[in-house]
Amino acid sequence: MFNQNIDLENYILEHISPEDELLYELNRKTHLHILRPRMLSGHLQGQILKMMCQMIQPKNILEIGTFTGYSCICMAQTLPDDGFIDTIDIDDEIEPFTQSFFDKSGLAHKIKMHIGDALDVMPKLKKKYDLIFMDGDKRQYPNYYKQVYDMLNPGGYILADNILWDGKVIEPVDPNDTYTQGILEFNQIVKNDPRVEKVIFPFRDGIFVIRKK
Repeated sequence: MFNQNIDLENYILEHISPEDELLYELNRKTHLHILRPRMLSGHLQGQILKMMCQMIQPKNILEIGTFTGYSCICMAQTLPDDGFIDTIDIDDEIEPFTQSFFDKSGLAHKIKMHIGDALDVMPKLKKKYDLIFMDGDKRQYPNYYKQVYDMLNPGGYILADNILWDGKVIEPVDPNDTYTQGILEFNQIVKNDPRVEKVIFPFRDGIFVIRKK
């Protein structure tokens, strides 16, 4: 949660729907066995994604940045019987761990994990989506946006994670910090795009909610 103290975050977690057993296990084992566990969406963000999916009611979802699958499972839990998620991650070493939790979730038939650079994988999907969740390489956010816009159905949503980047978006930018530069460029592109409606949710590290007109 962006700029909130731990006591307030704990208060919020105590007042939202509880984390189910599988997601609790996934959270715990990610922190025990996987490098950079901070990349996991976690209970608060997972519950927000789940609630937003229940409101938007997407049939087809694209996720850029699978990691250990927490956010993917949260979204898959809301899908109709014929719904489907394509999720992309560049790290092939994490695939067995992530796939094992997809299998445990009972939702593996609704999820396809693609390994590779999202910019290479997406053109091969040849699909349209109702919801796209961007949580991949922050340096590539501007390029992701250019590709996914045409993959999104009219009235569909893009949710872009980490767009406040620990507050670095309002600080002087190190010329070598390509991650922050990528996010700043992406935020400016979205701001200036008249084809979309947009708002920023400032919880955790910030989510840009973008609706295609």
